[in-house]
Amino acid sequence: MTMRLGGEKSGGDEGEADIVAEINITPLTDIFLVLLIIFMVTSSVLTSNGVDVNLPQASPQTAQAQPEGVVVSLLPRGKMAVNGQPIEEGDYDRLTSAVKNAFTQTSSRLVILEGDREAFLGSAIEVMDATRKAGAEKFAIATAPTKN
Repeated sequence: MTMRLGGEKSGGDEGEADIVAEINITPLTDIFLVLLIIFMVTSSVLTSNGVDVNLPQASPQTAQAQPEGVVVSLLPRGKMAVNGQPIEEGDYDRLTSAVKNAFTQTSSRLVILEGDREAFLGSAIEVMDATRKAGAEKFAIATAPTKN
C-alpha cells in the first residue's frame, strides 16, 4: 500500500501525488488589525489642538487647509498659547522663547494666529511683534468656515 499527499491522484502516473498548499492568513490579519488600532489612536491624538478658541468665520473660498507652522492662540482676557502650551497674560518674552522652541521642531517660519472673538486686537499686534523677534517670516490668521 502506498501513502499519498493530498486527495485523489491526477492523471495516469502512479508515483506522482497532488500537493495541497494553503496559505495561512491569520498572522497577516493580526498585523493589519494592529496597524488599524495604531492608526486610530494616533489620528485622534493629532486632531486635538488642546486649546478651545472661538474662531471668527470666513467664507469657504478663503478657508484653506492648515499649513505647517507654529500656532499662536490668543485667548480671552489676554492669555496666550503656543501650540497648546499656555503662556501667562502679557509675558511676551516667554512667548518669544516658546515660539523659538517651536521653530526648532518645524522647518516652516509660519505663525498661524488663532484669535478668539473676544481677544483684544492690540494684543494680536504685540504677539506678531514678539513672534517676529523669534524669527517668524510669515503670518496666517485661522478662521472657521461659515455655516450655510
